[in-house]
Amino acid sequence: MKELTIRVVELQGSYFEQGLKQSEEIKSTQLSLLETLSSNSNVKKAKEILKAISPNLLEELRGLANGLNMELDTVIRLYSGYDISFPSMGCTAFINDDYYVRNYDFSPELYDARLVFSQPIDGYASVGFSQQMIGRLDGMNEKGLVVGLHFVNNEDKEEGFIATTIVRLLLNQCACIEEAIDLISIIPHGFCYNYSITDQSGRGVLVEASPQKQFVSFGNPLICTNHFDSQALREKNREEIQESVKRKAYINSLLTKKLSPIAAYHHFNDGDSPLFYKYYKEYFGTLHTVVYLPKDLSIIIGIGENSEPIMLSLTGYLDGTCSLPKVIKGTIN
Repeated sequence: MKELTIRVVELQGSYFEQGLKQSEEIKSTQLSLLETLSSNSNVKKAKEILKAISPNLLEELRGLANGLNMELDTVIRLYSGYDISFPSMGCTAFINDDYYVRNYDFSPELYDARLVFSQPIDGYASVGFSQQMIGRLDGMNEKGLVVGLHFVNNEDKEEGFIATTIVRLLLNQCACIEEAIDLISIIPHGFCYNYSITDQSGRGVLVEASPQKQFVSFGNPLICTNHFDSQALREKNREEIQESVKRKAYINSLLTKKLSPIAAYHHFNDGDSPLFYKYYKEYFGTLHTVVYLPKDLSIIIGIGENSEPIMLSLTGYLDGTCSLPKVIKGTIN
């Protein structure tokens, strides 16, 4: 067993100030990896799009560049997530009236291991697990919007943003699922991903997104894994989707149990669960389990397997009644 430690990061102030603060966390190993992944990125196009749809995120990148003493164009190439390649990953999510529960499966070697509480003065506050600093794997904002990504295919590629940046854009700017659907429709998508989304209404939305087109479906309850179900996009799936289909079927078998949030957490976090994976060297091991409760903005978190759940509150963080831990620890096999 190996210990996995997640740092809990607090960011306040303007987006520029948050970028400046995060520059202190950049490691040389991250930079060398990102140099390889982003060598062909179209910086001019990325800057133009961010100016049009998310000037706040551009300001955060500007702060990051300032702190790193690097050219803004270089930081946009490395950290904007535009036209950048990334290995495949797995994710399983379930949404019902009251909560959103999710496992994130990847490699600890390429995992940011950061849970970020962000309170900008000029945007929505949020909490979520970061990737490549500014991106988010999943998260919830102060309006109760919850978004998570699910890898489908990285072979069908066009110039556009990676999913972690898209999740961040939605959390930054959208108060409800309708706004999220509108924004995601104008963002250029670089790869094939599913996006599972809910808000305080309790409705679930699945956006199946390829670089060429998107398909939106509503469900309550809603189950999302790593393949497209719609006839419109099914041809984009990888050849091997059996494990993704099995995970979806397993969650479907649980629907009659009407699981509470904590019971759902344990079904996802149990090391012997069909939803929990341990192929860490193959980029497919469960790193975190998270339950977002959008109606009261609370969060249940576990790192690694069979982890004692930790409960945090975005509301408590924002009003100063909840102190955050510095780290959250767990174990992976």
